[in-house]
Amino acid sequence: MRPVRHLRRAAARAGAAALSLALLAGCGGDGGSDDGTVTLDYLSLAWQKESVEANKRLVEKWNEAHPKVQVRYVQGIWDTVHDQLLTSFEGGEAPDIIHDAADDLTDFAYGGYLADLTGLLPGSLRADIPAQSWRTTTMNGGIYGVPFLQEPRMMFANTELLRESGVRVPTPDDPWNWAEFEQVAQELTADTDGDGETDRYGVAWGMKEPVSQSVNLSLSTGGGLFTREETDDGPKNRVRYGPRDSAVAETINRQVNEDHTAPRSSLGMSGSDTLPGFFAGRYAMVPLNFSYRQLITQQAPDGFDWSVLPMPAGDGPAGGLAQGVSPQTLSVAEDSDHRQAAADFIAFMTRPEHMAELAAGDWMLPTGRQALKDPALNTEKYGWRTGVEVAQALRPAPVLGVRGYREWSDKVATPAFQRYFNGDTDLDELRESLVEDGNLVLDRYQR
Repeated sequence: MRPVRHLRRAAARAGAAALSLALLAGCGGDGGSDDGTVTLDYLSLAWQKESVEANKRLVEKWNEAHPKVQVRYVQGIWDTVHDQLLTSFEGGEAPDIIHDAADDLTDFAYGGYLADLTGLLPGSLRADIPAQSWRTTTMNGGIYGVPFLQEPRMMFANTELLRESGVRVPTPDDPWNWAEFEQVAQELTADTDGDGETDRYGVAWGMKEPVSQSVNLSLSTGGGLFTREETDDGPKNRVRYGPRDSAVAETINRQVNEDHTAPRSSLGMSGSDTLPGFFAGRYAMVPLNFSYRQLITQQAPDGFDWSVLPMPAGDGPAGGLAQGVSPQTLSVAEDSDHRQAAADFIAFMTRPEHMAELAAGDWMLPTGRQALKDPALNTEKYGWRTGVEVAQALRPAPVLGVRGYREWSDKVATPAFQRYFNGDTDLDELRESLVEDGNLVLDRYQR
């Protein structure tokens, strides 16, 4: 899953963008030297200090052990990587090894820009990463990336307010269901100064980018929005939006527009925008990506006590704690002259001890079973163990492999969800936009 936007923007963007463009333009060069040494370009999107250091440390370790196959570290940035990669692919200058996210691979895989890794990876790596993670990068009959880092959506809570309210604190083994979560939000919503106005809300939904949350969390209620249908022209992706798909969105809508346990003002916020209100006690809970823990440790005022809780679970075996994720990935360019060597480097980077090191640097979770057992990731501190326990419920984001998803999200789903959460349209109008307008978009990509 890509890092959240506010974190990416914390980097030195202008200078990094210029440097990244210059370096990318020079990728895919000689690939070898007169003495037979092969040089592979590794485009890394690591940006946090600890993560960059971990990546560079592993590259150096590889280079020391493989004098005839050297890896050159190339720094990229998340905000512009798709367009930069497309340009480099079309110009024949793509890096050999590509760090990206699963939801960005679809067009590249179908476009023939990425190598099929099916026969290039060691069996130990294939066995260590669960099948549901491999499904995030399997499409068009091949495997086009190694999913190695992931992060769930978690509920961050003001521990003091939870304690004072007396509500039951959920765990991954005994989570709130969505109905109980609504009740808890009501218990935490208050007019603390008695002026007749709500000044503490149970939850703040930062819905500036509403699609991924609405789609991924729908898995907890047995939904998913996308399905494969058999047609005369073969199987096609279609949008559906039945009761199981809409249950979470209906909950958010009720909290904002009926129960008033969530402020409408937060709907236009990114996750980071909700943090000042969270620290000030205006919001008792905020749903955020797992990696936000780092930002909270950096920005929270002294003495602020916070907890990491699982998101609410759906009822029945079809959902539970399930939610969709789009892992970060490592891929090999189809045009690389040394695809096996590039795949060998990826296997090196995703050894269990290395995967755990990279996960810790990014405040995310590894996909590998062995890396998830690393003691550094199984501590109560900063909610690491809660995240590890939730990891087994993570599933491929429903949008993965859906051609046309990007346009559907930008042009159809984002404005439709925003209108619905703001109370400007009802559920029937939301369903009509998502399904009817959405399928028109998908059909253009599946002719």
